[in-house]
Amino acid sequence: EIMVKVEGLVRLGVYAACLWIWCWAVWIFVFPVTAILGFWIAVATAVGILNFPSLPLAEGHKLPFWEVWCTNVNFRTPFVIAFVLPASLMFDLFFYFRTQYIRVSGSHEEKVKAVQKQVNAWRASGSTAKMCTARGGWLTISPKRSTYKNDSHRISVELYEILGLDEDAMEVRVEPGVSMGQLSHYLVQRGYTVPVLPEMDDLTIGGLINGCGVEVTSHKYGMFQATCTEFEIIVPDGTIHTVTAASDPDLFYSIPWSYGSIGFLLSAKIRVIKAAPYVKLTYTKTKSEADFVERFTAVSKAKAPPEFVEGLVYAENEAVLMTGEFADAVGSDGEFNAMNRWYKPWFAWHARTTTNVRVEYIPTRAYYHRHTRAIFWELQDMVPAAIGNNLLFRLALGWLIPPKVAFLKLIQPEGMRLWYEKMHVIQDMLVPVTSLGDSLAVFRKNYDLYPLWICPMKVFDVPGFISPTAGEDMFVDIGAYGIPKKAWEGTFDARESGTAVEAFVREVKGFQMLYADVYLDKSAFEDMFDHSLLNKVRARVNANTALPTPFEKTCRR
Repeated sequence: EIMVKVEGLVRLGVYAACLWIWCWAVWIFVFPVTAILGFWIAVATAVGILNFPSLPLAEGHKLPFWEVWCTNVNFRTPFVIAFVLPASLMFDLFFYFRTQYIRVSGSHEEKVKAVQKQVNAWRASGSTAKMCTARGGWLTISPKRSTYKNDSHRISVELYEILGLDEDAMEVRVEPGVSMGQLSHYLVQRGYTVPVLPEMDDLTIGGLINGCGVEVTSHKYGMFQATCTEFEIIVPDGTIHTVTAASDPDLFYSIPWSYGSIGFLLSAKIRVIKAAPYVKLTYTKTKSEADFVERFTAVSKAKAPPEFVEGLVYAENEAVLMTGEFADAVGSDGEFNAMNRWYKPWFAWHARTTTNVRVEYIPTRAYYHRHTRAIFWELQDMVPAAIGNNLLFRLALGWLIPPKVAFLKLIQPEGMRLWYEKMHVIQDMLVPVTSLGDSLAVFRKNYDLYPLWICPMKVFDVPGFISPTAGEDMFVDIGAYGIPKKAWEGTFDARESGTAVEAFVREVKGFQMLYADVYLDKSAFEDMFDHSLLNKVRARVNANTALPTPFEKTCRR
């Protein structure tokens, strides 16, 4: 035991030394470059060479003078480039080394026992505070700052390990803290992938199972949870259950979308499939909105659909449809595009340059994370594309992109956060593909925000929080991210527009992703989502007084 402790201290010392060396290198070699560039951008905006729009504040919501820079890209962009990018890099490395240390500090069984000990201690204490994970809300990819943890009993669940790949069973076993970047790196180099691999690097297994996850293969494989074959979970009485769809269907199907309201996820097994080194991606520019809707619907519902289907809508009558297949080699019918390189254009801007039809061969892992560098297109609100997507900037500092979302949330001033709640949009609505045309019109009326991300998704008829509508199991995720035109004019209200869109989604029997801004009241929430199985299982595992409900965790009040 003493040797184990000594070994752990040695590892900690090594990781601390590596972190110190990295921070020193960033401070000496990176910070001066970003600081000088930020200074000259500030000078250029001050004299009028560069000019970007400010975010107007409503009366009664004026910010303190020291926060005013946050509302004006003229001030915010130099600050982000000069300080946030290098600081975010150090922050990212700190969490990387911290995770590496936790990963080797004990076996999966030992870490599970530590979680179980905390749950049993909560039970023994007689506490009336409900349990939740100790993970800080700012560490999530969600833009929301949830407050339910303030009054909860926090359980530390430090599980970040890929536990193994079973090539015979074609399954990978992972802990809930494993990220998509970590998983894709592990699998793709071995010639495998999971059927549904959501592309943002920092999305975690736990969030995608307890919440939901959609990607451009979901028209074939469904949501991320539909590819899971086994869950290991600890429930409020301290018992650990390992369940499959066959061994305990009620508990198995109640975990997806439960938002931790059943227990704490400890591990999961996920199906894997063979992956090729490249993705052959075909871009097609459509002629009109009707043309896009028709083509997108047809390819999503085809009897033998392509492996990947995605749409980007740039305006009412401007869109690009992308379809892809795995490829073993670069063919003569297209160009090679190593889009993961730091100097490459942001993907949404690159796709828009399609004039008719274009074919590219892209390294598989680069394709999976194609939207990560620009955080889809949200980065343009901090570093406008005229700068961030400029070739010179990409060559010099593109490797610093993107800033860590968790770090941005951590340093965001309260006044700016409140402004974003009223003016900024993060929405993913899941609607039947038959209502895609009407849905685009509703988004245009209420948000007038582009680009829109369009992703098809099959909903399987299994027990749980969501189910297909009568006669239609193909849905489409419409993602709207950014600051609408009316917000720049000071006339937009996110709650009013969000409520109108939610009403439409309920009308067409669709669903809303709960990581985003949710304005539903409890009655509307229970109308949108089927709580029957969740309530049954929560009662069975005595979770009603032990864990918050999905509504309590996700909805604005």
